[in-house]
This record gives sequence, C-alpha cells and structure tokens, in this order.
Amino acid sequence: MNVFSRFTGHVCAAVETLAQAGVLPAAPDLSRIVVEPPRDAGHGDLATNAAMALAKDAGLKPRDLAERIAAELAKLPEVTKTEIAGPGFINLTLDAAVWRAELAEAIAAGADYGRSNLGAGAKVNVEYVSANPTGPMHVGHCRGAVFGDALANLLEFAGYAVTREYYINDAGAQVDALARSAFLRYREALGEKIGPIPDGLYPGDYLKPVGELLARKYKGALRDEPESYWLPKVRQVAVEMMIVEILKDLDALNIRHQVFFSEKGLTERLLKFYRDGGGPEFYCASESYNFFEGGIIRDYLMRLHIADERTGGHSDVSGVFTSTIVEGELGQPNYLGAALEKLLKDGLIYNGRLPPPKGETIEDWEDREQTLFRATAFGDDVDRPLKKSDGSYTYFASDIAYHKSKFDRGFKTMIDVWGADHGGYVKRMQAAVKAISGGSAELDVKIVQLVKLLRAGEPVKMSKRAGEFVTLREVVDEVGRDAVRFMMLYRKNDAALDFDLAKVIEQSRDNPVFYVQYAHARSQSIFRNAREVVPGLPTNAVERGALLTQAPLERLEDAAELALMRRIALYPRLVEAAALAHEPHRIAFYLYELASEFHAFWTRGNDAPHLRFIIQNDPQMTLARLALVQGVVTVLASGLALLGVGAPEEMR
Repeated sequence: MNVFSRFTGHVCAAVETLAQAGVLPAAPDLSRIVVEPPRDAGHGDLATNAAMALAKDAGLKPRDLAERIAAELAKLPEVTKTEIAGPGFINLTLDAAVWRAELAEAIAAGADYGRSNLGAGAKVNVEYVSANPTGPMHVGHCRGAVFGDALANLLEFAGYAVTREYYINDAGAQVDALARSAFLRYREALGEKIGPIPDGLYPGDYLKPVGELLARKYKGALRDEPESYWLPKVRQVAVEMMIVEILKDLDALNIRHQVFFSEKGLTERLLKFYRDGGGPEFYCASESYNFFEGGIIRDYLMRLHIADERTGGHSDVSGVFTSTIVEGELGQPNYLGAALEKLLKDGLIYNGRLPPPKGETIEDWEDREQTLFRATAFGDDVDRPLKKSDGSYTYFASDIAYHKSKFDRGFKTMIDVWGADHGGYVKRMQAAVKAISGGSAELDVKIVQLVKLLRAGEPVKMSKRAGEFVTLREVVDEVGRDAVRFMMLYRKNDAALDFDLAKVIEQSRDNPVFYVQYAHARSQSIFRNAREVVPGLPTNAVERGALLTQAPLERLEDAAELALMRRIALYPRLVEAAALAHEPHRIAFYLYELASEFHAFWTRGNDAPHLRFIIQNDPQMTLARLALVQGVVTVLASGLALLGVGAPEEMR
C-alpha cells in the first residue's frame, strides 16, 4: 500500500471518528475522499478534499469541518503540520521518516514497485492498430500501435487480465481494390507493360513482390480468366502478404498481439487457429481461406518464434498449428446475421426512414426505407443503418457483430484505439456495445490524433516504396525503436503530434527520451564508480537492492534528497491513476520530471561537494546516497518498461 493509499485510510478513519462523535452523519460517504499531492509543493506533502466532500452532509462550512478533521490527523505521529487552505483543503506535512520508508520500500520491491491489484484480474480487451491489410503501416498507424501496447502494459501492471487484439478488415471494397492492384503487378511480373496505376487502386511498389509471388505460383494461368475467377485467389495471397508485412512492422516496435480476428469470418463459419503451447490466436473464415493451410502467415510466425521447442529450432512447422471450429454462437456459419437477429428479437432493429440531417453531414443518410439499429435508445444522436441500398451489410453491422464476439468471449471491458478520422463513429459503437451486452459491458474508445512527420522543422517527403506515405519501418530504421515509442507517448493521445526526426536523436534536455534514458545510464555509472568507496557493492540489481535497503537513510536530510524521495513515492499512485484513466502518457511525463530532478541533484554536487553521490571519506553517506540512486533506477526502469522503451546501462 503506497503512502497516498495509507493516508486515505487515515483520513477516512478521522472522518469515522467524527461520525461516531456526532459531528458527521453515521456511515459518511468515504468514496469521495481523495488524498493527493498539493499543486504547490510549498503547501506540504499531501492534500485532501475530505472536508469539501462531506461538508454538505454535515451541515457545516467546509473550513469548519476541515479544522475538525485536521485536528484528528494532527494526532498521527507521521504528521508534523496541518494547514487549512482555500475553500477547505487540508494540507499535511509529513515527517521525513515517511519518505525514507517509502524509498526503502521502492528498493525492496524492485521491479514490482508500483505494481498493484487494482484490476483484481478483471478481463480487458484492448484492440489496437487494426490497420487495413492493404499495405505497410505508416507513421499514423505507429502512434496507435504504441499507445495501445503501452496501455496494455500499464493495465497488466495494475492487475488486469489483458488481451491484445487486432481486427483484420479483410472483407469489403478495400481488399478487392488491393486484389485488383496486385493483379496488375502480377501481369507486370509476367512481362506486360501496365502503365500508371488507375485511380482508386494502390500504386505503391510494395505490391510488386505480391505480383511476383502470384506469377511464380500461377504462371500465366490467371491472366486471361474473368475477374470472378481470379479475384478470390489473388485477394487471398495479397491479404496474407500484407498481414505478414504488418506483423513485421509491429515486430520492429516489439509489439505482439495475442488475438487476430478476421472480419470475413463473421459471415462464414469461424475457425480458431492457434499454436500448440502458446502464441497468437487467429479467428479466420473457414469457407473462404485460412491463414495457416500452407499459408504465408504460418511460416512467418514460425520464423518469428524459431526457437520454439516444438520445432527443435528448425523451420519445419508441420503439426505445430491446430485449428478448431469456435464453440457456441461464434462457430455458426453467419455470426453477423445471428448477432443482428438477436437485436431484432430484442426490439432494437426496425425498418424505417431516417430524417434528413440538420446542420451537419451524416455520411450514411439515405432518403429510403432501410434497416435501422435503435442507437438513440443507448445515447446516440440518430438511429444507424445496418444495410446498404444493395442489400449488403454496412461496416457498422460488422462492427456490432465483432464487438458482440468480444462480449461472448468474456470481455465486459473493451478498449478500442482508433485514428482521428473515426471520431464520429464513437457514440454509435458505444451504443451498440450497451445493446449487445444488455448494458453490462463498456467500450472506451481512445482516439489518437494525427502525426506530422518533420525533419529539422521541414515536412518529410513521401516514401518511394509506399508511394503515398512514409512507412513505419522507415522511421524506426532511422531513429530507433526507443525514440519512436517514447515520443509517440510524450503527448496525450488526443493531441496532435509533431515528430521531428532530427530532434528525437539530439542528446539534450530538449529531447525527452534521451534525457530520461541518460538519467538511467548516469545512475548506472554512479554504481560503477562507487565501488572504489564501497568495494562490495553488487553488480546485480536485486543483490544491490538488498544491500541498500540496509543503508543509513536517516543521513538523507537535504531538501533535494527529500524531494527526490517524494517523487519516487508518487509512482505507485501515478500507475493506478494512469491505468484508471487509460492514459499511458502520464508515465512518460512523470519519468521526464523524475529525470529532471535527478539531473538537477547531480549538477548541485558539482558546486557543493558534500552533496555528491560518492563521498570518498564517508562510506555510510555514500551508501545512503546510493540507496537514493537505486530508488531512481528502480522507477525509471519500471516506467520505461511500461512504455516499451529500453533502460540503457550506458549511452555513447
């Protein structure tokens, strides 16, 4: 239990004491009480809103109630000062021993410091990336990928059971356009002159390998056949190759999903493919194609996990993958139709006309009788169409069925990470999730805003390979995975982001990822140099932590030392708050602040020798300061791991 949780308990106990004395009503509502750092560090160590939260129930002015609560808190041995501020905040100043104890706790807990059971094992589905399998990932996809992965890390650290999922949009017009584009590259591979790629198709050179593979596989057999014959064959190969490209892009960011769910499978019987002993699961359509029946994806995944003991380190993958029909409703031949049939029985689908839009454009409005979902019954602005004029299902209908599959797989908490162009889609999907779950499930949609790619302030030109955008892998290859991941998280997800390729590799305070990683590397250099004064200082982090928990922490009395301890102690609370808010950027901000305080303390030691971390003639003070450094290292390494960023031992 961290210091903020403990003092929340102390404040609640003080309130209950006042309730027993008749000052407050019996059984006061303690859920509204918050203990947090004050906005101004000069106001103390902790602040609570207890008086303002309960004053109305007590029939007292907030400041009057605050004085009574503060009087109870002043009896605690850890509290050295209480103060009433503003409309009724209670500020507490704590004995320095509290912060030394927190430092010792951080060192003793090591990599588990900040880990909590907040989620109590609750299942959470985080769906992120889900880029259309029509080409390589670009820098815009990158932000959503990093955000979703860091959020999943954060939720796992806070005690949730997280499933990382990717929705494969392998049905509809965009994959048909992909197949037609790949067919042109197939003809090109056979020696034809195809000329410019027509509008509406994909012009990038990344489809040339698809055409070459088709030419090797089919020779000229497809060239003179009607589209109805070659389209499904070309589409299968093209989609598989594009998914492999996407998997490689994700691997460059060290991102691995646990579940891949095919949109096409919603209208055909679902097969679940998985690797014996672990690995990702694929929910695929059995009656059109699957990704493992001699498929490209199967071979790629095995190369990705080549050390799997079942293959003995070899590339022979026969018998490693298993497939089964998904049990229950998910396994029926038309899951989408079954999902909509249930909504129809529940009275949530009807035939009707939508009124013309007022003052705004609604892209799916048509002046005709159509099949509609009662989205307004669940908070949406208008009811939503489920079928197009040609009788085919809308994307929204497929999305309803897909989210019902998540609910049927046991997820009552769903988090979707979407691009900025999907903001208008949020209300209808939240309405749909309420409908398909009977109100028992929740969908939180996190919108990631656009990324503007710059180099020294100038816009970056489009990629030669992709033709229309800069690919994710080009960016990772140029600046490195750590820089990409950290900087994609150093803005709140719904704020636009300028990503400057030149600035993210600068070695300066203005480059946050360098500044934070340098703090970790600098800490390690202190340990290396300290062995002259403390010869037995272990190199192993766990053993070093065990030694430093016994350091004379009472020697740490300087205001800057105490400030660093307070900053370290804030980490467990920050993890829980970030997890509850689904905001991993808070971790990045915190790490930069911690690094800044650490670097500032280092600098002070240059001017004031008694504040240096290593005191040549005082091994005990050196041990105490090394314990402070160990606390910094512990939190830096933990926070960087949550962001998926490395914690270097040294930087060159």
